[in-house]
Amino acid sequence: MGTAKKIQLYDTTLRDGCQSEDVSLTVDDKLSIAARLDELGFDYIEGGWPGSNERDAAFFSEVKKLRLRHARVAAFGSTRRGNLKAAQDRNLELILRAQTPVATVVGKTWDLHVREALRISNEQNLDVIHDTIAYLKKHVDEVIFDAEHFFDGAAANREFSLRCLSAAADAGADLICLCDTNGGRLPFEIEEMVRLVRSSISCPLGIHCHNDSDVAVANTLAAVRAGAVQIQGTINGLGERCGNANLISAIANLQLKMGYQCVPPARLKAMRDLSTLVYELANITPAPRQPYVGRSAFAHKGGLHVSAIQRNSRTYEHIDPALVGNGRRVLLSELAGQSNIVYKAREFGLDIDPGDERIAALLAELKRLEAEGYAFDGADASFELVMLRALGLEREHFRLVSFRVFDDKWDEDQVPFSEAIVVIDGPDGRRSRNSAIGNGPVNALDSALRKALVPYYPGLAAMHLSDYKVRVLDNGAGTAARVRVLIESSDGKRRWATVGVSNNVIEASWQALVDSVEYKLHRDHARSRLPAKARRGSAHKSRERTGRARTAIE
Repeated sequence: MGTAKKIQLYDTTLRDGCQSEDVSLTVDDKLSIAARLDELGFDYIEGGWPGSNERDAAFFSEVKKLRLRHARVAAFGSTRRGNLKAAQDRNLELILRAQTPVATVVGKTWDLHVREALRISNEQNLDVIHDTIAYLKKHVDEVIFDAEHFFDGAAANREFSLRCLSAAADAGADLICLCDTNGGRLPFEIEEMVRLVRSSISCPLGIHCHNDSDVAVANTLAAVRAGAVQIQGTINGLGERCGNANLISAIANLQLKMGYQCVPPARLKAMRDLSTLVYELANITPAPRQPYVGRSAFAHKGGLHVSAIQRNSRTYEHIDPALVGNGRRVLLSELAGQSNIVYKAREFGLDIDPGDERIAALLAELKRLEAEGYAFDGADASFELVMLRALGLEREHFRLVSFRVFDDKWDEDQVPFSEAIVVIDGPDGRRSRNSAIGNGPVNALDSALRKALVPYYPGLAAMHLSDYKVRVLDNGAGTAARVRVLIESSDGKRRWATVGVSNNVIEASWQALVDSVEYKLHRDHARSRLPAKARRGSAHKSRERTGRARTAIE
């Protein structure tokens, strides 16, 4: 069996990715991404345009300190201006000052741009390309020529576009990257043109696609089929307008589906972590439905699907999610079957027999709650508590007696503030009354509840609310509508989500808050040998229950 053909990975997240309208990376962010790309086995890291801003210039200075083991850093720029020689062009001088082993220059290959943007003749453009490449080759190890708008140019004037590539090749370019800069071409067009170029030019080829037609990854794969040996793109498809080819998907497709080698096989498992890192540094919420690495990429909701994957995961999964560092998720909803319940019980560490009569009761309870507006597919922690209650395994950590919330605003210029009063019976049976002021009713309730409980459970001090969402369920009911509150919490080690539903947004928030605290306590004491008993005052029992606790908003 032969060795898989190697495809070079050229990442341009630090330049093209930063052209996304919602992305701005610091120098430290860029260095963190560069280090991770190197660890994973990427071949090239395009650091930016040294002549465009101080941040890119600083990156090229600092990246030398990383001592990258595999990846080569590339400085990006454009071909020289038409009225200068390459040695006189300041942009080329700045590329050389970056002292990178690779220089990547973009040049025009569409006669429309030569005529309208550069305002020089076609022959002058050929000289610009040749002079630029030849000059850079005297000073750097490797020169890559990005043939801008090549596919649009070839469609308009094929002869001229091919002559541009020949000028770069004759000048000594190490690789010519064909660019679908406007992102408007389709896979069959890309594959046909790359094959034509391969038959015309001996220089190795790369592919650089934008996603304006939503086929950038498909176009990248088509180019590799036709002979491209390098793919350019960004992590998570970041980039100007609709973005660039998503290297996460392209790598997974090439390596797992097409038999090429992009990164060492063991490092493919780090793809999800890489995706998450870039999202976090760019301050973007990860796309849940992103192929391969998204949270929903291997999520199963329908009971038929869950039953099938338990027998053979290939029935509804195109790859093993672990290959790219992801995991399977089984969701719970009104579409769930008994197989969903059994799967989730085992996921929670509960050994339950598929024939247990309590499963049917638990499934009925799930569907009842879903009909009331609860959604557990994004709130696993709440459902784990529902399951523990149904199985008689939940411990009573405290009991709510009452709570009150006051909102005060004394004049138009004053910032309003909230005060919450919570009365609970602790695990020792002692009743306590605690109050707290917050920057909103939910914050005040959270503070008062934890103030009451921390003396009993010190671990709650490390817990904090990390996300809070409200959704109106009865759109036609106006301000009287039921709402669903989803809370995400963290203690620095774990993250979990809980849900509450009510006509009163404070009550819905309270339900989700109580579940969040109960889940933290359940997990912290999961190995305790204290006997388990069903709670008398559970938040979800009062999903039948409102009226047990007095609530007031004044």
